[in-house]
Amino acid sequence: MTRETLMVGTRHRAPMPEVSVVIPTMNEEASIGDVLDEVLDALRARDLEILTVDTDSRDRTNEIAAAKGARVVREPRRGYGRAYKTGFAAARGTYIVTLDADFTYPASRLPELLHLLEEGRADFVSGDRLSSLSDDAMSGMHRVGNAILNLTFRRLFGFPIRDSQSGMWVFRRAILDGLEIHSDGMAFSEELKLEVIRRGWNFHEVAIAYRTRVGEKKIRSVRDAMKNELWLIRRRFGWTRAEA
Repeated sequence: MTRETLMVGTRHRAPMPEVSVVIPTMNEEASIGDVLDEVLDALRARDLEILTVDTDSRDRTNEIAAAKGARVVREPRRGYGRAYKTGFAAARGTYIVTLDADFTYPASRLPELLHLLEEGRADFVSGDRLSSLSDDAMSGMHRVGNAILNLTFRRLFGFPIRDSQSGMWVFRRAILDGLEIHSDGMAFSEELKLEVIRRGWNFHEVAIAYRTRVGEKKIRSVRDAMKNELWLIRRRFGWTRAEA
């Protein structure tokens, strides 16, 4: 079985920022500027670094991100999970924040989520999109897929998670030490949450708004949902492989 352990090192000599924001990108020129503006506005009082992890964008995504002050990290290998592994390895902050580049997640909520960590009430906070989802924010097929994946997660692992597929997280960078992550794909999101829970860290969900995405749709609802469902079953019975 191939596995990857996410390790946090101390190899960086420059002073560590307080918060690292990690955002995967691929052809997001329609939205990345607005996403970064919202992040900068929300976290203006913080010592902040922003990393966009780019997978071969062919538009102006990287130019816009750099102009907004982001550090563009190139990752030629495809995969949602692969991008996050690369971004986490490059991040230097005490706290790590993630969200998508399509303007679906409300960066305005980030100070509130960070306070949960600072107050010692959580080690990992995940935005729950589904508890207050508006009618036009997600397709019916996508809703069904999320419901099935959440039910599977609960049944297989006995944890009452509300949104196993959310991509908006705030967590202590130190908890990455020793987490065993197999997936380079979309299953990375549920695997990371499962590892955090399994290791005994304080996992907390907060209901957030979720917006209609800006730009080209990347998720293939049926195919990705089926792959994630199979990954959960394989993980439960120890059959997980790195290509999931």
